[in-house]
Amino acid sequence: MNFMEYVGANKNAIYSKICEYVPLKDPEGHHGIMRDYIDRQGNYRRPGLLLLSGQMFDAQLRQLILPAAAQQLSEDWILMQDDTFDDSELRRGKPAAHRLYGAVHTINASNIGQMAMWCMLKDYALAYGAQIGNRLYEKFYDMLQYTAEGQYVDNYFIHNTKDLKKVDESTYYRIADSKTCYYSVYGPLQLGAIAAGQPDSTLDFLKEIGTAAGIAFQITDDILDMTADEKVFGKKNFGDLYEGKLTLMILHAYGEATKAEKKRIDSIYVKKRQDKTTKEIDFLREMIRKYGGLEYANATKERYGAKAAKMLDKYGHLLPDNKYKKIMLSAIKEMYQREK
Repeated sequence: MNFMEYVGANKNAIYSKICEYVPLKDPEGHHGIMRDYIDRQGNYRRPGLLLLSGQMFDAQLRQLILPAAAQQLSEDWILMQDDTFDDSELRRGKPAAHRLYGAVHTINASNIGQMAMWCMLKDYALAYGAQIGNRLYEKFYDMLQYTAEGQYVDNYFIHNTKDLKKVDESTYYRIADSKTCYYSVYGPLQLGAIAAGQPDSTLDFLKEIGTAAGIAFQITDDILDMTADEKVFGKKNFGDLYEGKLTLMILHAYGEATKAEKKRIDSIYVKKRQDKTTKEIDFLREMIRKYGGLEYANATKERYGAKAAKMLDKYGHLLPDNKYKKIMLSAIKEMYQREK
């Protein structure tokens, strides 16, 4: 069994638990809007990592479903906000929520998901004790707080800075560290380990593994935004260019571009999404092609993927030798070897 097969086997249990906490009270109102993203069901990678880590360290599945559901629900309500702020077109193959219901109602509805998420964590502490419950709650809070900080850095560039001359790859890695490495990889792994009663030393080496894998994951996401089949990826191609986001591809191309090309890139990146033309996006794509942006990103992704594999080798002896360890190996590889 590989990682995505493992996730598929547990997905319905997580989804059902979320639906318990976000019942469809008003199908046409804010509960219905929140349930829209919930019912679309993402890939469940993050809760899958939480379950996998917990089971690998000998926790029972029943102990893990509630925090896994909280992890997935956090993704659902955060994406509703992110899509609104970014004016994204698609999410999971359908129109983004704010395009269906309006920005005001979408943001308000996302609060339903956030409140239910915190309720899940409270109920977990009541069920499994204050000590483990508080430890898991504090880790979850720290993870979301750091993610929000990364979101601020990301949004500040998109909506305020809008100038590639004022940033470099360190800004990109700062955003990736919080929004992807912690939230998408090592945070879920640490939460599962906490639920299994593991010490802080275990959380430390899971962070080392997850940081490298998370960067590889984010770079892969950026590449897929440029190259993936929209029907498979579930999002509109070139969304990062339309939204004016930082990627290694555009940073590399900008660094290699001529003065005249930089000037035109600047004139495009300063525009809002809705004001950018197809011709302008094509120019940005041509700059990335001309200066090998995709090749640069792919090489960087492979380097971080290899580093994640090296970390697994380094700490592999500390992982329990069971069937879940093998799935963990496939999970790390799947972070950067995927089509969606």
